[in-house]
Amino acid sequence: MKRPSILISGYYGFGNAGDEAMLTAILGALYEREPNAVVTVISGNPARTRETHGVQAISRLAMPRILREVSRCDLLISGGGSLLQDVTSKRSLYYYLGIIRLALWCKKPVFLYAQGIGPLFRPAARNTVRDVLNRTQAITVRDKGSQELLTELGVTTPPITVTADAVLAMHPGDPDIGRMLMRRYGISGIAPKIGVSVREWRGNGQYKQKLAQACDELQHRTDGQIIFVPMQYPEDKVAAEDIASAMKKPAVVLDEAYTTAELMGIIGAMDVVIGIRLHALIFAALMGVPSVGISYDPKVDRFLESVGENAIATIDNVDADALAELTLKRLQQGISDTERKQVAILRSRSEATADYALRLLGREKHNDSTHR
Repeated sequence: MKRPSILISGYYGFGNAGDEAMLTAILGALYEREPNAVVTVISGNPARTRETHGVQAISRLAMPRILREVSRCDLLISGGGSLLQDVTSKRSLYYYLGIIRLALWCKKPVFLYAQGIGPLFRPAARNTVRDVLNRTQAITVRDKGSQELLTELGVTTPPITVTADAVLAMHPGDPDIGRMLMRRYGISGIAPKIGVSVREWRGNGQYKQKLAQACDELQHRTDGQIIFVPMQYPEDKVAAEDIASAMKKPAVVLDEAYTTAELMGIIGAMDVVIGIRLHALIFAALMGVPSVGISYDPKVDRFLESVGENAIATIDNVDADALAELTLKRLQQGISDTERKQVAILRSRSEATADYALRLLGREKHNDSTHR
């Protein structure tokens, strides 16, 4: 039997821990079910993607090569992540839609892999997303809100299935790895470890001051260690250093680009996590660490709601006292039984996403008797 060729399009090769974790999860799920698959990834840094993930990779700017790979592949996977949105820029939206259009032009099946859809503000963008996605073969989205948005846009032709973020199918990391990495920064002992994941936000520094005040209060009331964890390095480090410099007591800013396994181990070694980055919150859920989410995008709210929680605030409306109080409460109470159960449900849904993808190849979960 011919080895199936799969081409993956997404925000890969840019050093974003969440997106790289999604790629790790997608590749793991595909290879578990179809070990003979030949996978090529469209990447912002093909060399890094080849080295990190052990797959073929091509530049996202090399359009002749992309067209050649699209024409050769048996399936285009678009995702995961929030590719179809016009907040970051409309250029990126039309880029990802353009890759899908190429595949449709080449009469290749297209599968949306656990995507988070939106926000989509521009009427032209909404119409284009509707028109393109109505020509695809199957769509999975990572949350109910994404499904509702596609329905609102008028996407009706392919089935839309709610699964879960690809990362939720990953096995939990090792907290001992996280503890070992943090010892390099003098972090040890039994004092509570409060992890904080932040990002830059459109020049709005107000939330940084509020977060610094909340961290000061948490240090005062717990004698804990505030540890900033960069999910996109080095960009997140800059925001973290701004907040740390505004604090009254020293905090630790981890100053390295970590692998997915290392980041999951670091998050797993925390006692509680304050997260703005979505995948810091997802890592915390996977590792059984209580978290407090601050929303900058609907995807954060959607994930928190899926595990029975709510964001304490939007990034533009952080209340330092309320943030400190809720973080203390989560630190004391730990992760809830409801959240554990919901994470297990989401894991099962996430694992099923690869099965939906391989159905388009006429292959579902790998069976030795049928794939010899």
